[in-house]
Amino acid sequence: MRLRLNQPRPGPPPSPPAAAPAPSWKVLLALLSLSLSALLWFEGLASSLSRPSVGGDLDLHQLELATLVADVVPSRLTTLVAGDAPRSRLVEQLAQQIDGGDEPAPALQRLKLALLERPSDPARAEALLRELIPMVEAPRRPLLEALLKGGSLPPADQKPVLEPWRAPLLVRQLSCEQLGGQERQCPAFRGRQLLLLRLAALTLMPALLLVAGVLLLGREIWLLIRGRLASPPLLVGPSLGLVDTTLLIAGGFVLVGEVLLPQLLQRPLQATLGGAIGSTALAQGVEVLMLYLALTVVPLFLLWRMLSAAIGIPAGGWLQWGWRPPATVLRQALQMLLLVLPVVALGGWLVDTLWSDPSGSNPMLELVLQGSDPWALACFAVTAVVVAPLFEEILFRGVLLPVLGTWIGPAGAVALSAALFAAAHLSLGEWIPLFLLGLGLGLLRLRSGRLASCVLLHALWNGLTFANLLLLGS
Repeated sequence: MRLRLNQPRPGPPPSPPAAAPAPSWKVLLALLSLSLSALLWFEGLASSLSRPSVGGDLDLHQLELATLVADVVPSRLTTLVAGDAPRSRLVEQLAQQIDGGDEPAPALQRLKLALLERPSDPARAEALLRELIPMVEAPRRPLLEALLKGGSLPPADQKPVLEPWRAPLLVRQLSCEQLGGQERQCPAFRGRQLLLLRLAALTLMPALLLVAGVLLLGREIWLLIRGRLASPPLLVGPSLGLVDTTLLIAGGFVLVGEVLLPQLLQRPLQATLGGAIGSTALAQGVEVLMLYLALTVVPLFLLWRMLSAAIGIPAGGWLQWGWRPPATVLRQALQMLLLVLPVVALGGWLVDTLWSDPSGSNPMLELVLQGSDPWALACFAVTAVVVAPLFEEILFRGVLLPVLGTWIGPAGAVALSAALFAAAHLSLGEWIPLFLLGLGLGLLRLRSGRLASCVLLHALWNGLTFANLLLLGS
């Protein structure tokens, strides 16, 4: 039997702190920074419409993995983890992408379609292979010629003709089959257990998490209706005014961090890394990590200077980190992760339903999806799972949300900080899912009274996305 405690209800939000008015030059600088940042964000969101979306590639990669699994695992498991007729669905999507694209499809996509269609439509497959021969450079032609001849090519002789294509597993598997390789010698058969585990992790685990999230969300709604949710703690944050907060985020983060520093550092960094690191992929990974670290320097320095001048540090510090006890931080982050998963999934589904081609995915998604260098992937992982959550949560839930809460109340602060958080990613097609995630992060900041839970939730979210891309990648 649960005891219901009569907990005090939070009163109205406190009035803005009485402070000396900011000097005119600082107000003008803040307004200028805000105006320029708004223009840059508007331009960035608009230009994201012309960037390709990675969503279609994610679907294709998952269908490729399902096709491989369906070909090499027992049929009783195929429908459970791969769905019905993944090969037919893959052929249909590839054909739509090739025929409906604004630009000519890559040769590898055309080769993939030819290999998939060859058993059911050999005439169409042969036409595709013959069209490819003049389109590709000489080192790639021996594979096409061997497939057109229809003879048998031992697995030992297949590697030299496949190597110039840098072929993904599906192409290597289908080429092995169609060049006369025995089933047990082809690459997908040898790694079938791992393929099955990868696909199960991509299909079954998200479904289980969504079910758990829906149940937990239903429980929270029921407790809210019954008035049994615990009252949130007092919202504590940095002693900053709107002018200083605007200078910190619009000036330090957007204008200096996102615009000025990349312009100053990117080319020298590329030249230095290109000469010092032999691997192009690793150089790109280090560049992404170093540019993001550079982005954080000025805003964090400004925040340190502003807080150093503040008088009277509250218990728990200005940012209210609250890392202890760690078990509580982990429990709060995991609980909110389950709560936001179905909400963000619903938002993403609505975007895909109402917007046939949402463009403008984060460019790092494609880099991770296509990446194969482990050290480059490690750099991307550190950027996405460690640096970005720490920095973004300091700005949006550590500073912006509490400061806004002083002026417009907690609910308005959660909504406005989530909207700015989504806009900062400069992807119009992803704005709604990111806004919903930002709402979850803001609610966690209110309910927990600590920033550490938000950082951990953000890291878990990015970590799940990163793991999903790794599982889908070739």
